[in-house]
Amino acid sequence: MTDIAANVQFVLQTIRDAALQAGRDPQSVKLVGVTKYVEAERVREAILAGIHICGENRLQEAQTKMETIGKCPGVAWHFIGRLQRRKLKSIVGQFAVIHSVDSLEQAKEIHRRAEELQQPQSILLQVNVGNEATKGGFSPSQLLEVLPVMGKFSHANVCGLMAIPPRREEPEAMRPYFRRLKTLADDAQALNISGIELRELSMGMSNDYAVAIQEGATMVRIGSALFGDRPL
Repeated sequence: MTDIAANVQFVLQTIRDAALQAGRDPQSVKLVGVTKYVEAERVREAILAGIHICGENRLQEAQTKMETIGKCPGVAWHFIGRLQRRKLKSIVGQFAVIHSVDSLEQAKEIHRRAEELQQPQSILLQVNVGNEATKGGFSPSQLLEVLPVMGKFSHANVCGLMAIPPRREEPEAMRPYFRRLKTLADDAQALNISGIELRELSMGMSNDYAVAIQEGATMVRIGSALFGDRPL
């Protein structure tokens, strides 16, 4: 079996080393444990080992784990999967952060649902930094166009950007994509758009998270490095 506790400590140390190398405070980087296809007991083991954020791709699977594991002080659940409009009602309010908002319509619906609950929902906007037809997300120009509108959504709080760049075997090959997202966030933040505070950058996964941290990631989404290989 995978030694989850040892893996958690290794990843946390790698995060710390990468942050210090970049002249950053290690506390500025959050580890999101990607728990897709991971049994509840193994997720519990990861929580006990130091995981404070669990990232889930599938609503039903996430709900089952939340019920099984129960409330854990200091542990948050993030939704990181592709959003389906018909499931937004069940996602809004259940997750501390939704990482994968890729359209103005989704943000508007999240705002509406959150307003009904009287519970603001933090969201990240997905950017298609690789301009891939198979992936969702805003283009950089689209993002700058919609941010002023989203800033008026009082219950959908845009707190950052997220990206899933094209996969490359060499971590260094990912650096330009991470740098592109950071530059876009800085440029957008410089516009001082009312209601928009792009303080989070969710980028970097198991094979490239150290490079992502060096380029400004504040959240890294780690699955296989913690839990071993799983179905895609």
